[in-house]
Amino acid sequence: MRIKEIISQHRRDFKAIFECEHCGHTETKSGYDDANYHQNVIPTMKCSKCGKVAGENYRPLTTKYPEGMQV
Repeated sequence: MRIKEIISQHRRDFKAIFECEHCGHTETKSGYDDANYHQNVIPTMKCSKCGKVAGENYRPLTTKYPEGMQV
């Protein structure tokens, strides 16, 4: 899964549309805008339709706020 569009964000909590790179299926989920979430959690999300995870070429997004900054 990858983030297709961030719908809303309050501090580091966000709601986004996630899209499967393999089948194109979309899901709306909540997330947390930190490096761990973008680098470790999103690539391991399984698509509810095809069951696949992100491929080797997955490139995580950067955070809206720098790491360690209190928002």
